[in-house]
Amino acid sequence: MDVAALDHTQDIIDAEIAFSRPLPTVLGVGAFLKNTVCLIEGTKALVSSDIGNLETVDAVHGFEQSVEALLDHAGDTPGIIAHDLHPNFHSSRYAEATAARLGVEALPVQHHHAHVAAVMAEHDHQGPVLGLALDGFGLGEDDQSWGGELLLVTQSGYRRLGHLGELGQPGGDKAAREPWRMGAAALHALGRNDEIAERYRSMDGAGVIAAMLDRDVNCPLTSSCGRLFDAACGLLAVKPIARFEGEAPMELEGMVSRPRSDPGAWRMDGGVLDMTPLLGRLVDREPADGADLFHGTLIAAMTEWVAWAAEVTGVRQVAFCGGCFFNKVLMSGLTASLTARNVDVLAPVRLSPGDPAISVGQAWVAALAKG
Repeated sequence: MDVAALDHTQDIIDAEIAFSRPLPTVLGVGAFLKNTVCLIEGTKALVSSDIGNLETVDAVHGFEQSVEALLDHAGDTPGIIAHDLHPNFHSSRYAEATAARLGVEALPVQHHHAHVAAVMAEHDHQGPVLGLALDGFGLGEDDQSWGGELLLVTQSGYRRLGHLGELGQPGGDKAAREPWRMGAAALHALGRNDEIAERYRSMDGAGVIAAMLDRDVNCPLTSSCGRLFDAACGLLAVKPIARFEGEAPMELEGMVSRPRSDPGAWRMDGGVLDMTPLLGRLVDREPADGADLFHGTLIAAMTEWVAWAAEVTGVRQVAFCGGCFFNKVLMSGLTASLTARNVDVLAPVRLSPGDPAISVGQAWVAALAKG
């Protein structure tokens, strides 16, 4: 490798993670949003800077340059190139093409499995561990939209222990930037579909959304915790239309002063945590009061959920991951309540809880699979 290649590799590296033992050489190519690339080689992982969302020519070009730079840097050809389970991401297609060119394995890794594995990698933890993955979207093994996941992760893979109760997403991805749509979905789940058109009368297409939900047209189901937050915001009239995904939940978090819980505002059925009763409590409530009730009850419900999983599996360590853990109220509240229940929390420290860590998790899964 020449000096210019070495300099370029150093330019793109944002973080280095050390491990207690050498691991096989593998590459993780990250997610669609906030993409990074990670090379595990020997006793360390090299993680690129955040390249951005792979939706522009510049980002795609930067992604491909980063992959090739890390391949040039590697002392050995990676035995596995790991990518997201979603087949239509540019990163997935590029990983498969590159693996074919090099004659190595391309390994799809489910998005939330990678989230949990990233925390494991940062803590040099090979499992087993429970994983609480809370974010906006990741393609599940069932081709559905996941995002509120309780997993058991081991060296050999993962098992989905449970998920948040599903809500429809009126208009699909558009609901992520228009929380009023998720508020409408919550009303539909509560059996109050006939209230949607009047409650959201100032929003274009409210009657159409009500009809879509009633007829189950273009309302894909999701277990996403991000969309649950959006539903709360939609019911409380907090940023009904947002400039970017997550803006409304950030504003809701800022309203919290004294989180409190309503123990009757959730249901658990096996591993499914249904927060529909809590959404019903938010209708016609003042936003700040609703913010306290929503956060406090969600923390209490998830504490019971994780504690249940710890009893069922005998595993008493849980990794927190996913973009919802940027929420400091949720992070601190859950950490305190689970610690009090003798469940140890592993949280991101140097890595982001969000999608920039996905490449690290993918590479960690691949490294453990390889050796």
